Amino acid sequence: MKKRVLGRTGLEVSEFALGGGMVGGILILPDEAVRQAALEKIVKAGVNWIDTAAMYGKGASEETLGRLLPRLSPRPRISTKFTVLPEHRADIFGAVAKSLEASLRRMNLQRVDLLQLHNQISDKEDERTISPARVLGAGGVADALDKLKSQRMIGGTGLTAAGEIKAVLKVIDSGCFDTAQVYYNMINPSAAWTRVPSGWASDDLSGLVEACKRNNMGMLNIRVFAGGPLASPQRHGREYIMLPGADLASEDRRAAAVRAALGTQYGTPAQTALRFVLANTDFSCHVVGIADMAQLDEALAAVLMGPLPKEAITKLEMLWASNFGIS
Repeated sequence: MKKRVLGRTGLEVSEFALGGGMVGGILILPDEAVRQAALEKIVKAGVNWIDTAAMYGKGASEETLGRLLPRLSPRPRISTKFTVLPEHRADIFGAVAKSLEASLRRMNLQRVDLLQLHNQISDKEDERTISPARVLGAGGVADALDKLKSQRMIGGTGLTAAGEIKAVLKVIDSGCFDTAQVYYNMINPSAAWTRVPSGWASDDLSGLVEACKRNNMGMLNIRVFAGGPLASPQRHGREYIMLPGADLASEDRRAAAVRAALGTQYGTPAQTALRFVLANTDFSCHVVGIADMAQLDEALAAVLMGPLPKEAITKLEMLWASNFGIS
């Protein structure tokens, strides 16, 4: 398992990280024996990072870690996330501290290596989003995280680089955060581009990777499987489409175009998707949600296969240029 430094945190992280969310669900849905077997297997494979959140399974993901982390050797590093709701805006530090304290109780930890803002960022706030002013202003999210870091309750500070891209870039360029979760996969790799091709019909995330690089921020790649469509054409009902300009039907069409272009010579659909993101070494690690032990074996085998070769990337570049052949 290759390791990379997570930006200015200085932490060395495995290129594959286990995601603890509901879409994969392995820390939430199966019985305890499967959860433990999965954690033991990733540690044995050299995975040293698990990413979870307070909201995953309404705390169940963190509770699983609280029960099972003491049984793991070596113990992996943990990142978790918090969400600022409208009712929290009058006392952001109090809300963030309360969320962190609850997460630490569930995980039976004294501190976490990375605490991340889970909200999407937009100048127009709603139930899901938070504005740059509320993140960066006095008494905002950045101040709250700095205070928690000074209290040694957290190591690094992070954000989810999603929402209105101009607003996200403003927060990134503030230099206030150590890391960013960045959406990047075969359906939409635009975060790594300087501009999207003419006629690009999906969300334009261009400039995000470059902004993180110029601010020496560690990048955690999220949505390797696009919330489900790139992992398999079969639906399990937990698919979650994160980008505002996408829907499950359109993502399924793009995923089908990718499968038609690449076939099976690079592995299963899930392995091909994982091997694609592994080819981009700007990311310190790739957070992958897993449903069961078979999927975990499949993913770890893909890591051993290594990044997609140039010939496959060339086929994808032609597909992106044609907007996946979808008129």
